[in-house]
Amino acid sequence: MATTQRFAAGDGIEIAYHEYDPDQGESELPPVMLHHGFAADTVTNWVSPGVVDALLGAGRSVISVDARGHGASDKPHDPDHYGEGRMSADLLELLDELGLERVDLAGYSMGAIVSAIAASRDGRIRRLVIGGIGGRIARLGDGTTTGLDRSAIAAALLADDPDTVTDPSARAFRRFADSTGGDRLALAAQMKAAHTSRIALGEIAAPTLLIVGDRDPLADDPEALVTAIPDCRLQVVPGDHLDAVAAAEFSEALVGFLAG
Repeated sequence: MATTQRFAAGDGIEIAYHEYDPDQGESELPPVMLHHGFAADTVTNWVSPGVVDALLGAGRSVISVDARGHGASDKPHDPDHYGEGRMSADLLELLDELGLERVDLAGYSMGAIVSAIAASRDGRIRRLVIGGIGGRIARLGDGTTTGLDRSAIAAALLADDPDTVTDPSARAFRRFADSTGGDRLALAAQMKAAHTSRIALGEIAAPTLLIVGDRDPLADDPEALVTAIPDCRLQVVPGDHLDAVAAAEFSEALVGFLAG
């Protein structure tokens, strides 16, 4: 059973997090912290696909964060409160709040960018798992984007009538946001503030696993990202961007890597 709590981040935004403890056989390894993707939350990204249960079954305690603008966290509509850099600060402030000196960290899609930034800035990350991102992330800051038309997605989220959205990718994000009951104004604010500057991937000291779906267009050229992180390996699993995290191979790879 999960317990849900909230804490005030440095800018006053309340961030929700969910703690899960195994029923028996608790591991001596540190807790696993999870950060979900855009327009998702803890339940959508980690509980429903079985990732939390897989970790608990391995005796790991789990702390899963609902990012600002998502889930049970505050949802301001001002882009100044968003960006993966700000979300990474939320993770590190939560470590301070909980008094944790070591943690394993896993993030998917937007959460993978958040987690990579956090691991590049803080040595408390013992092991890192990132999923749903590829080589574009290694080239941020040189004019490369994440492969998403942020303005089109923001416009799709703000549209009164989703049937007016013609861009296929933007329409897919709108449909996903509607299916999860997301706050579209908050999500549009995050999309406008999404991270575009260089990430200091070379500063990541934690051994890292990159997991990508074999049909995920947002995780193409994963080898370039593996090369950019000092100690990183690649695992390809079945699935596209939305369903790769639900593949049994995803949970098996994540749990196995974090057991090291």
